[in-house]
Amino acid sequence: MKRRTADDARTGEEPSLTRTATPAVSGSIVMIDLDDFSEIVDERGWSRYKPNPATGLLSSLIEDFARKWQAVIVYGLDWDRGTEEAVLELPGVEAGELAGDLARIEAELCSAARVSATIVAVTVPGLTGLATSERRPAYTGYRRRVKRILESLKRRGGGVVYVDGEVIFTSPCRRI
Repeated sequence: MKRRTADDARTGEEPSLTRTATPAVSGSIVMIDLDDFSEIVDERGWSRYKPNPATGLLSSLIEDFARKWQAVIVYGLDWDRGTEEAVLELPGVEAGELAGDLARIEAELCSAARVSATIVAVTVPGLTGLATSERRPAYTGYRRRVKRILESLKRRGGGVVYVDGEVIFTSPCRRI
């Protein structure tokens, strides 16, 4: 149903969809998740509850990436505990444009912290752009589809950067 605005009532015009409807914004959803995090933390004696070499570095890399691309960090950036996973939305940006920076994040995690992550970037027709501090709402709508892709890649060993249907980078730190 169309909603009447004050302007419509004053001018006597029929309600306008262009003034009242929120247009869908296409863009990209990016999900990043460290691989085998629990096992690596146990093996290396790292803390799960404060930043360690991997989670502290990932926090920094995500913040730099978000600034560069003006991304909405929907979920995951945690400076107090370190970041193990993150969900970002990038309005108006095709996933293919992000490929180089995402491969760089994967390569830096491998070279500096000797860990791998699974990174998925998918172009979608509609973004919500709403941030949340809770995990469950971060994985709804199109994000649920991207999460399924991420989980599928992790079951096959992870350590890859996947952009719009193809693996573009495989981490040398990938554990198989």
